[in-house]
Amino acid sequence: QVQLVESGGGSVLPGESLRLSCAASGSIFSIAYMAWYRQTPENQRDRVALITNSGTTNYAHSLKGRFTISRDDAKNTVYLQINNLEPEDTAVYYCNAFAKSTVGDIPRDYWGQGTQVTVSS
Repeated sequence: QVQLVESGGGSVLPGESLRLSCAASGSIFSIAYMAWYRQTPENQRDRVALITNSGTTNYAHSLKGRFTISRDDAKNTVYLQINNLEPEDTAVYYCNAFAKSTVGDIPRDYWGQGTQVTVSS
């Protein structure tokens, strides 16, 4: 099984920045891509950004420019840099990996427990 642990959330003022981290561990054969989602109590879980194993990135159109996803393959860690935070960014941010645990495994989605980001003055 693949375990994902997020960190880096917190309460910040509008205009500040945060870097979220997601470390993958456990039995990992391969990871096709990793992504960040966010969810508020009122909304569904929406994808914020994705990065493939070849380094290709994709962002939610409305969030381009303030969000940057990156990864450190040596650490099996993906990051989400969020700049100029806005109150509307308040949400629980979840890490996602589409991965195979063993060579014979069928790839599937794995999820972290989420990290809260609160933006308020």
